[in-house]
Amino acid sequence: MIKNKAAFVGSFIVFAICMFLFFPLPNNTMKEAKLIFMSFPIQGRDGYNFMGIIGSLMFIGAIILLFNSLEKYRFRMLFAVILVYMFLPNLLINVYQETLATGVAAISCDGDGQCNFVTIDNNMDAECNLILHNHSNEAVTVELEFIDSFFSEDDMRMESLMNLAGPYTVTIAANSQKNVHLEELLDLSNVPNHIDSGMSFSIHIKLTGGNKTRIL
Repeated sequence: MIKNKAAFVGSFIVFAICMFLFFPLPNNTMKEAKLIFMSFPIQGRDGYNFMGIIGSLMFIGAIILLFNSLEKYRFRMLFAVILVYMFLPNLLINVYQETLATGVAAISCDGDGQCNFVTIDNNMDAECNLILHNHSNEAVTVELEFIDSFFSEDDMRMESLMNLAGPYTVTIAANSQKNVHLEELLDLSNVPNHIDSGMSFSIHIKLTGGNKTRIL
């Protein structure tokens, strides 16, 4: 089955390096990416991501190495490895959060969340809902800020408008979920480049606890 043992082992070493470079903990760089290949952010709000491009090339190189190292069942093995590569990081994160993580590292955002914005004159009715999950055995208090998840050519502000009334302090009890409901009337008279109305179903947030920060 294995025709070149060195290439076979080398391919998995490259896969491990790729996963290490863009492991989605503590921060998930995918949340601010506009263009993604596998787990690599190719383009973000500030342009092309050099490390993401390098990671993509390394991943493709690892695929080629693995393919050439095998004598039989090449496509089956490639399919299995890609599936494992896609799901293993989240599995490892879940195991870590359920066992060793403390503070802000133990927090996950369950589901995508939702925000709704309606402008009336210079004011905006803004409402956001999301679920935070504390996997640790102690209560955790964090400061929550919103990050724009939609990037138009003009960089119109949407979810980040909630920060006009923030940051928000949220406490999640040990081993529990908390439904975070925020409703604000925002003054937009001095805020340029914002949406007039809209709804978002994929909420990106920044959590700060102590001296640690996470992007979810």
